[in-house]
Amino acid sequence: MASQPEPNPVPQHADKREAILDAALELFAEKGFHGTAVPEVAEKAGVGAGTIYRYFESKEALVNSVYRRCKESFGRALIDDFPRELPVRKQFHVFWTRMVDFATTQRTAVMFMELHHHAPYIDAKSRASEEMILAAGRAFFDETSRREVTKAIPSDLVIALIYGAFSALMKGCWSRQIELTPEILDAAENCMWEAIRR
Repeated sequence: MASQPEPNPVPQHADKREAILDAALELFAEKGFHGTAVPEVAEKAGVGAGTIYRYFESKEALVNSVYRRCKESFGRALIDDFPRELPVRKQFHVFWTRMVDFATTQRTAVMFMELHHHAPYIDAKSRASEEMILAAGRAFFDETSRREVTKAIPSDLVIALIYGAFSALMKGCWSRQIELTPEILDAAENCMWEAIRR
């Protein structure tokens, strides 16, 4: 019997690049950009320090690659296959649930994004990743306001209110000040909806 062909292995360089990104994510989330040295990233990734510069020209380029990977993953989690046919209140529930699911399964990514969001070393390409998510949120809340389902306030304000409360809730959970029970999540979601609905 003829043997089955072996699957093509993932190129070694791709493995190393992903290992570097994973290591950098953990260290940047824990120690910040300035508190993390490139040799620390290399050690955690299991590569030589010089190897990092084969994939990323600087520490700034590395942190921006991590940022874009996190933001794009977050954006896909929120937006992909979004059920636009549902009533607005149910759409809001899906949106809220997806944020919670991402934060609970990708805690390090959320902590990293929170820490580096306003940093001066975040470049224009990374800001564009953020803008992709904001544009979808603006379009949604502009439309719901036009239909008089949500308050007639700027969509950026609505997003800031919702994400600000969500972020504080997650931080409270991570610091063990708040137990993230289904009841707490439902109460928080309802508070947010009451804050923005007409």
